[in-house]
Amino acid sequence: MKNLYIKWFGNYWSPYLVMSIAGILSAVYFGITGTVWAVTGEFTRLGGHILEFFGVDISDWAYFNLVHMDGTTWTRTDGWIVWGMFIGAMITILLSSNFKIRIPKQKRRYVQGFAGGIIAGFGARLALGCNLAAFFTGVPQFSFHSWIFIVATAIGTFLGAKVVNTRWWKGKPVLKKGSMAPAAKPRRNIQPLVGAVLGLAYVGLIVYFFVTGRNMLGTAALFGAAFGILIERGQICFTSAFRDLWISGRATMTKAITIGMAVSSVATLVIILVYGLDPITKIAAPSTFVGGLLFGIGIVMAAGCETGMMYRLMEGQIVFLPVFVGNILGATGLAYAWDHMGVYNLLVKSGSPVNLITTMGPAAALAVTLIVLAIGFTIAVYWQKNYRFGVGFKKGDYTNVR
Repeated sequence: MKNLYIKWFGNYWSPYLVMSIAGILSAVYFGITGTVWAVTGEFTRLGGHILEFFGVDISDWAYFNLVHMDGTTWTRTDGWIVWGMFIGAMITILLSSNFKIRIPKQKRRYVQGFAGGIIAGFGARLALGCNLAAFFTGVPQFSFHSWIFIVATAIGTFLGAKVVNTRWWKGKPVLKKGSMAPAAKPRRNIQPLVGAVLGLAYVGLIVYFFVTGRNMLGTAALFGAAFGILIERGQICFTSAFRDLWISGRATMTKAITIGMAVSSVATLVIILVYGLDPITKIAAPSTFVGGLLFGIGIVMAAGCETGMMYRLMEGQIVFLPVFVGNILGATGLAYAWDHMGVYNLLVKSGSPVNLITTMGPAAALAVTLIVLAIGFTIAVYWQKNYRFGVGFKKGDYTNVR
């Protein structure tokens, strides 16, 4: 039993396995609820509720009407997807004894994370989705806007990597003198016990939802926790999927996410055809590209995407609290700019929703999606094999490069 516990919580899980499971679960979640795994839409609604709390009338804000402000975050399925992810991640973090308050040595990281969160939140909502709804769960819905967003995000993360590698961004390294203080006495590790109690309490909440007839909330709470567990155990971060390519050439996360989308695309199409569901299609417009570009820059500045930010915050990495706040602020800012500053007319109005299933049929849509994903996977393999930091793709003997 102890060995099994260590196997599950002593080590992180394979990102390939994690993303494949996440792809299947996201397809099943769509089949049950008719919506997709997403988070920044709820961040926007949270911003709207905060404005309402301070007496701001948002009833005529077009973007809030678009995302629907019905109920509260505790009575919406999208709300419980978000809070379930936080709680699911926290449960496995505690069970693996990985919670620890971590404070960045450089105070500028708070400002950088906050700024990155604002830019990422604004960009995500401009594109009508983040690394989930406009990327991981957008591609399996065969929405063309997702491919525009992916290309733009790749460019954005490249630019972001250039910014964060500059001297003015990094600042001076902070060196701390060694301490001669005696080692602290070992204390009993109660984290697994707290994790188990939290897990049981959350299971009780899910059961309560189902018993009281709030089946959709129970479903969202269940799947949210599953997604949170997966992203934490696999250390899934879409930022590293791109940033690592540009900086070190490492492509493990890129390949894992690509496989997850391929698995999810097949599963989602089966569900669409069997249950006669309409795929969720977002507008493909200049806003999609501009939003993806801003999102890519922002997540590198913040050192984490929305999913990465969530489990890292639960690990005790305090720097991701301003990233979270920045995300909400950026998403809320976009909601204001949408109609009050002419963003919709300038970048969105000229676009239209395009779905590959409608355009070319189910079989061709799946074939094209899988072919493009296979090409992306192949490029990632080549990139990891041949790219070296500081060297690029120059020919040479890299056998001693570690």
